[in-house]
Amino acid sequence: MFAEENGLKGDPRLQAISQAIRVVPHFPKHGIMFQDITTLLLDHKAFKDTVDIFVDRYRDMHISVVAGIEARGFMFGPSIALGIGAKFVPLRKPRKLPGEVISEKYALEYGTDCLELHVGAVQPGERAIVIDDLVATGGTLSAGVKLLERVGAEVVECACVIGVPDVKGQCRLIGKPLYVLVEPRKADKCY
Repeated sequence: MFAEENGLKGDPRLQAISQAIRVVPHFPKHGIMFQDITTLLLDHKAFKDTVDIFVDRYRDMHISVVAGIEARGFMFGPSIALGIGAKFVPLRKPRKLPGEVISEKYALEYGTDCLELHVGAVQPGERAIVIDDLVATGGTLSAGVKLLERVGAEVVECACVIGVPDVKGQCRLIGKPLYVLVEPRKADKCY
């Protein structure tokens, strides 16, 4: 569900967040309208508003784990975790975590990828959310959900700053709710 559909319709913070995200046409390849959140991170008010909206949503849900998808989920996850009194758990690409890990492969548009989780980072019965910057098909978030469920966590929801409009009916989030702040912006100008 988009934040506007969940009590934040007309909230000026959502417009400011959307405007703080730079759109880079044809990156990393022709036809892609890349949603660059680094400019959101440069705008301290928009960045704080982003974190505050998520913290307000999750504060009273008894979440003990905020799991962030590498790499841009790491930008928002730790701040949200601190704000709600939870731990932050990174879900990383292969061979980035030292020690024993479990892995979950997932499909990309052209190929596969994998996420890993440290064994022992999450305990059975812990309530978790999974955070990333953008959701398109839901494949990466679904891999994160599967990892957490394999160790016995209860995944309450997935959350993203940006979500494509089609995600409402076509994402592969294996039955988990999705909370999204804004839709992708179009390019202000083409390069």
